[in-house]
This record gives sequence, C-alpha cells and structure tokens, in this order.
Amino acid sequence: MVRAYGAIMREPDAVFADPRLAVLYDFFDSDRRDLTAYLDIAAELGARRVVDLGCGTGSLAVLLAAHGVEAIGIDPAVASLDVARVKPYADRVRWVHGDATALDVGDQPVDLVVMTGNAAQVFVDDGDWHTTLGCARTWLGEGGWLVFETRRPEARDWESWDVPPTEVTLPDGRRATVSRTVTSVHLPLVTFESVTTIDGVDLRSLSTLRFREQGQIMADLAEHGFTVSDIREAPDRPGLELVFLARAR
Repeated sequence: MVRAYGAIMREPDAVFADPRLAVLYDFFDSDRRDLTAYLDIAAELGARRVVDLGCGTGSLAVLLAAHGVEAIGIDPAVASLDVARVKPYADRVRWVHGDATALDVGDQPVDLVVMTGNAAQVFVDDGDWHTTLGCARTWLGEGGWLVFETRRPEARDWESWDVPPTEVTLPDGRRATVSRTVTSVHLPLVTFESVTTIDGVDLRSLSTLRFREQGQIMADLAEHGFTVSDIREAPDRPGLELVFLARAR
C-alpha cells in the first residue's frame, strides 16, 4: 500500500538532516567517481527524463541537468535539498521534498530512476522498500529503467568502516574532529555512528543500512514488474558493490 502523499517512511539521518552537517557532506564525501558512471549509464540508456531518488545534496541531479537531462531530485532531508538548490544548474532541476510517495510525475513517464550511494540500503523496513519499488515502477513507462547500487554483504566492508578521532580543517578554516564507529552488526542490518566535533559541540549521526542478498533483490524487482538486465561491479568500489540495471516490463 502506498502511503499518503508527503509521508516520510523513515526520518533521514542527521548527517543529511542537520543543517550543520548537511553543509559539510560534500566536503567529507568528495570522492564521487560514481557520478560519472551514472551519467554514462543515463547516456547509454538514452534517458532524457531522470528521477534521482534520495538525491541528498543533489550532486548527480545537477550533473545530469548540466548535460541537458531533465532531472528530478527527491529527498526527505530539507537541509540537504537546501545545499542542492544553490549549486550550479540547480535551477534546471525539479526538487521535491519527501520520500517516493511524495512524487507525481504527471502523465509523462520518466526514462530512468536512479538511487546512488547508500540510498537503496536505507530502507531497512520491507514495507518501505516495496513501496519505493512500486512508486518507481509507476513513474516509468514500459521499457524504462531502474538503476541502483547496493553493497555486497559477503564483502563485509563494514569491518573497515571504523575511523578513530581524526582532526581535519573545514572549508571555512575551522578545525574539527571526526570519527566513525560501527555499533551493531546483526545482518542484514549494520548500524554505525559518526561524530563530528566542531567548536566543542558533538554533532552525532546514527545510521543503519540493510544488506540484501542478490537473489532477494532480484525477486523483489520481479515482484514489482522489473526484469534485471545487467548486474555490474561499481566502478568506484570494485568487489564491494553491485549496480543493478532493471527494466520495467
């Protein structure tokens, strides 16, 4: 069942929702080689109208717009969208606040729906995951594409996620201390806490990701009217992530 318009399935993590952290997200996550891969996929599929679901600070959406693609960026974190809206080419993107149930694409279906980064893994609840897949299918015409990445549970990448307190210099010249600790591993769920200390204030963000098995993902996609056309290695994280290309039937 699709939830009421504008309902938030799960409150976004503080790293995206706290304005003090959202404004620093691109600084801390500056290695975005994955964006070029998604831009190339959009071109490969001939996509001219694209939904970036869980767009965060909008890095991919504005890149698509810069290349003449009609982009729609949707995210439940207002603070992240505020960062996105001031980027170059942001005025060419339609920004939507909310989860998947908040978007109405009208009578014209989109060509491609993408979920980059950890977006596909934030749906720890099966109901939210299936609602999201169902919404994506309604936006796409027959033959449209859903493309997303997900981390491989067998790689156990979370074993390398801990970061001891480390001092960094922020873009405005202030000093900060950052750390990350995996607090719980109860597969398929992995929880970790990030702490950013600025001017003596600890800004904490607790995150949980769901690691779904490849077979389960394929079954879920089939249930919602998708056929998996290809499964690729993520070019920026080979051996750690898979990129699913699923076509609407």
